[in-house]
Amino acid sequence: MGWTEFHRRQDVLSAVLWQARRNPRGPLPFAEVPGAAEVFGTEQELLLALQHKWNRLLSGYLCAAVGDPWEVGAGAVWRDVDLIGAVSAAWRSAAVDHPTLRAVLDAHGRAPVLTELREAEQRLLAVASGLAGPADPTGGANATYDAVLHHRAG
Repeated sequence: MGWTEFHRRQDVLSAVLWQARRNPRGPLPFAEVPGAAEVFGTEQELLLALQHKWNRLLSGYLCAAVGDPWEVGAGAVWRDVDLIGAVSAAWRSAAVDHPTLRAVLDAHGRAPVLTELREAEQRLLAVASGLAGPADPTGGANATYDAVLHHRAG
């Protein structure tokens, strides 16, 4: 993908989120955005791009909060740091700063096309919070995800 196509994709994603702000939990405004079908082809591909955008944003928030999330889970020394609280706060900050994107993804969260990327998000949170290591099986990632999102600093 060249720069022109990259920027066109970003412009369409921005337009979709702009349209969705009025009803972020409603249907995707795929047909209302000029070029969406041309650039993404299907609503499923658009959803994948939106989830990928979220995962990139979240990774940035996590890096700012705890450093490289994969290093934290791999045994980096974090003394006197509530990693679960820091990861939870990072996720919440991303959600507050990007409410339409988060609401759109929540509304379409059961779409089968998002399964793999949602699992990647859950895995990232599990590793960043120190509740799982990079080599741990993914079985408990969903429970870890819930624990991180519902964590309250003590």
